[in-house]
Amino acid sequence: MAAKLKKGDKVVVLAGKDKGKQGEITRVMPKTGKAVVEGINIAIRHVRQSQTTQGGRIPQAMPIDLSNLALLDKNGKPTRVGFRIEGDRKVRYAKTTGEVV
Repeated sequence: MAAKLKKGDKVVVLAGKDKGKQGEITRVMPKTGKAVVEGINIAIRHVRQSQTTQGGRIPQAMPIDLSNLALLDKNGKPTRVGFRIEGDRKVRYAKTTGEVV
């Protein structure tokens, strides 16, 4: 199945502790159906100090389920993603505006 959300997309969180927050997808994990969004679902990770890195408590963005994310259209509103054929290419488009993403 084609990916509805990809790395670099601007998304809004629909459910959970960060509901309503917006961010950009930095990593998508299609096997688990999750994505890492910049500044969303932050957890504190304890890191041991090494010769190259400073240790301590480091905030890190954790994966969030793709079903809890919605793409932002050009108006800044959450939208669903559809697919259509334009010429010889399959493209993603925003269902609210009909524009190609």
